[in-house]
Amino acid sequence: MRRIEPLAPNHDRSGFDCGVSALNRYLRETARQHADKGISRSFVLTDASAPDKILGFFTLSVCEIQAERLPSRIARKYPRTIPAARLARLAIAKNRQREGLGRLLMVDAMLRCLAAAESVGIVALFVDARDEAAARYYAQYGFIPLPDQTLTLCLPLKTLRESLK
Repeated sequence: MRRIEPLAPNHDRSGFDCGVSALNRYLRETARQHADKGISRSFVLTDASAPDKILGFFTLSVCEIQAERLPSRIARKYPRTIPAARLARLAIAKNRQREGLGRLLMVDAMLRCLAAAESVGIVALFVDARDEAAARYYAQYGFIPLPDQTLTLCLPLKTLRESLK
């Protein structure tokens, strides 16, 4: 049985390899420090058969964005600066890619953002795609690119709520 849970000291961060050194390094060296300082929260996917082994992870944080950077149909609804959530990182272990684990993590991240929006002001979920392939991956979930930076994508929480109905 798979579980998505907050990154904890018992998780084997050193054994994780997604094939992207910056993501591996973040998980190994920075993720716990950021959690301890309240900068971001990382969540890991594990399996009951090996609960310390990380199959994948994602990191969420909050951010502000200037409404003028949004597509005009969205920007006109908001004040100049809007609060949002950021999917700062998403990675799957190299030997477990193409199994649908990314989808599990993505849906969990979206649900966590919706839950947070019930208590604090968040109007969208943002992500910075690493490249065009990653941007296409996020687009399948309804993320739309910002006009001034096509590798930064936005998913209005209103759109997310409607898609879950």
